[in-house]
Amino acid sequence: GAQIIDLMMLVIDVTKGMQTQSAECLVIGQIACQKMVVVLNKIDLLPEGKRQSAIEKMTKKMQKTLENTKFCGCPIVAVAAKPGGPEAPESETPLGVSELIEVLKSQAYLPSRDPSGPFLMAVDHCFSIKGQGTVMTGTILSGCVSLGDSVEIPALKVTKKVKSMQMFHTPVTYAMQGDRVGICVTQFDPKLLERGLICTPESLHTIHAAIISLKKIQYFRGALQTKAKFHITVGHETVMGRVMFFSPAPADFNEEIQEDIFNFEKDYLYQEEYLSKDSKTSEENKENDQSGEVQLPRQQWALLEFEKPVTCPKLCLVIGSKLDTDIHANTCRLAFHGVLLQGLEDKNYAETFLPKLKVYKLKHKEGQVERVMDDYSVIGRSLFKKETNIQIFVGLKVKLSTGEDGVIEGGFGQSGKFKIRIPDGLRPDTKMLLAVASKKKPKASKGDIAKEDESSKSDMAQPVAITLLFKRYVFDTEKKMIQS
Repeated sequence: GAQIIDLMMLVIDVTKGMQTQSAECLVIGQIACQKMVVVLNKIDLLPEGKRQSAIEKMTKKMQKTLENTKFCGCPIVAVAAKPGGPEAPESETPLGVSELIEVLKSQAYLPSRDPSGPFLMAVDHCFSIKGQGTVMTGTILSGCVSLGDSVEIPALKVTKKVKSMQMFHTPVTYAMQGDRVGICVTQFDPKLLERGLICTPESLHTIHAAIISLKKIQYFRGALQTKAKFHITVGHETVMGRVMFFSPAPADFNEEIQEDIFNFEKDYLYQEEYLSKDSKTSEENKENDQSGEVQLPRQQWALLEFEKPVTCPKLCLVIGSKLDTDIHANTCRLAFHGVLLQGLEDKNYAETFLPKLKVYKLKHKEGQVERVMDDYSVIGRSLFKKETNIQIFVGLKVKLSTGEDGVIEGGFGQSGKFKIRIPDGLRPDTKMLLAVASKKKPKASKGDIAKEDESSKSDMAQPVAITLLFKRYVFDTEKKMIQS
């Protein structure tokens, strides 16, 4: 519903200040609205003598709160809408309301409206009028509508003709984006639609999943984890959805933001969670990066998978929340907001569509060199489990901690060991290191066992490590391993 508001009033109890719910309204306002007026209400509860200073104090506090929002510097008006509270006699005149009306007049503006594009209307009431038909009232979000037009109720797959229309009790023949209108159709049971979207026939799609571009809401505490479930508000409904976050490949972190398209040609990096200043992945990157600067991508995306299909327009606003959070907990339940870039209409999108989405995980495996076979080959261990099919890794490149590049040639024996070919040959110092490591120790008597342990420890202090790095695409049905 917040999408139909051009100017919002944020009402704050002057004795309590910002409450959890006020903060959530402010967040939604920042996402969906352009202008705001703050109203400090219940000033009659402040003792007369201290009233002015209390109002000033709360005004300053609100200005500070709004400093880093798009509503910085917006008007703040103090009122008592109903002095004495609900039980007070009607003769009590409100305080400050005429000033508020003047402020609202000064803030009112004519938003730019556009009648082009498909007709889309958010219906918030549906009722029947005897002898007339069924009326759907709401706000037109895009396009326009005229008498005699056909409109579709996509959630019900029903199309109806517009029989008559009214705006504020006046019959009209045409209405466009931004208008509040009642549309009358016949032979439609109002019980079937309380609220929802109606549109130009065939213009809206019902989707089972979506790719969205998104931003975390800064007041949301806690990480946004891949595989987590959120309440997803999209179009005119809220459904449960599971998320998977991904970012550009690290080399493209600073790429320009693509506002309204998603590029399927590019490779994307799978993320266990949305990357923000305080996310785990960023902390690790910070430790690895000497400059102490956290590198964050300019844009991030998520794959949303809905528990039940939703009907919505392209590029519509998406809000993800945790609405099951305790309402009395002092915490923002809104987690992220974004734009729907691509809806997946096919019910079997996991087979038909997802393989086109090139999101990869970086895989990192470590093992050790067991011994040298000759100048151009070594035997490795601990990279694979005993039961791993080493055949699928044949031909992959590995790197030794001493700097040599190698290629996996195949398994060796039954215990998960493997043979590595070193095309450029082993360096002399590497051979020395490995020769020391694999020298056979003379058989020791019982008393020497402790010494033996210590000497082998010092010899093996620097085993030569083997690193295998490859990419695997999350939705690749063949689970291929790819190396650049």
